[in-house]
Amino acid sequence: MKKIIIVLVFCFLLTGCAKYNQKSIVKELDKKINKSSGYKVRGNLSVNNNDEIYNYDVSVDYKKDNLYKVTLTNTANEHTQIILKNKDGVYVLTPALNKSFRFQSEWPYNNSQIYLLEAIVRDIREDENRKFKIIDNKYVFNTKVNYPNNSSLVKQKIIFNKNLDVEKVVVYDKDNIDNMTMIFDDIKYNPKFSKDNFSLDSIVSSDDVDVDTKESSVLEDVIYPLFLPNGTKLIDEEKVTKPNGERVIMTYDGEKSFLLVEETADVFNEFTIIPSSGEPFRLMDTLGVITDNSLSWTSGDTDFYLVSDMMSQDEMIEIAQSIGGVPSLK
Repeated sequence: MKKIIIVLVFCFLLTGCAKYNQKSIVKELDKKINKSSGYKVRGNLSVNNNDEIYNYDVSVDYKKDNLYKVTLTNTANEHTQIILKNKDGVYVLTPALNKSFRFQSEWPYNNSQIYLLEAIVRDIREDENRKFKIIDNKYVFNTKVNYPNNSSLVKQKIIFNKNLDVEKVVVYDKDNIDNMTMIFDDIKYNPKFSKDNFSLDSIVSSDDVDVDTKESSVLEDVIYPLFLPNGTKLIDEEKVTKPNGERVIMTYDGEKSFLLVEETADVFNEFTIIPSSGEPFRLMDTLGVITDNSLSWTSGDTDFYLVSDMMSQDEMIEIAQSIGGVPSLK
């Protein structure tokens, strides 16, 4: 009997197996989030794209009754964008341009979300083939992911501490390369939010929101895709003047033909909401809009718009991701 007790104690010290197993962890995680009135998350997100790393400070406010506010600030240029979900819809705000896209969208329930706690737990719960390990007193899950607009992302590793607080999530592509990494620095459950915390008007009028009233009148550089589908080439390029700047229209022809427009970004004098039929989409250093046949985004002081009836969303994303911030040869 003495030997049995010693073995059990040893097992507990090494693995923590006497406290949690895989099923009990999933149950406790569900309970922890569902019983909470909401949470605040602070952390850092890094995105790997073609050997370029983009880093963001991330702030998440969530309140039961379907209220979300996700603030993403690029640490390199302090460019901030906000995803807001309230009873009126889903918004992607770009304060520096004094504008927002508005979506009638199922976000964040229609795909995986690396910085939302309930989405992470949902991925674990719904993957019947998930893998589970206890490593150095950490609980580690490996699950599939659901990014319908980017099928190259296929799996993730989720690490919890002994208190079942998520510490790190890493999303991998089909080549087993880490594409996104979210480090959770601070999580607070049941926080108190002001009554207008999730109000669009309060965000727009906040002193913390800076509007960049400077507007570029010229495109300093035309940026060409580094990736093109086989047999597709640039056949026409036209530069036109618009009221407050310039626009370049590039026509690519071939089996995978597409149109690429680059133009100086407009800074609106008054806050402007632009209705969109697409979905919010993260692309490199910014949040954009994706539909079945188009992809639009703003990077720096340039607006980009890519449209094609011949390509899938994955193919459009691959071209867009190859349009970096450095001018390239045609």
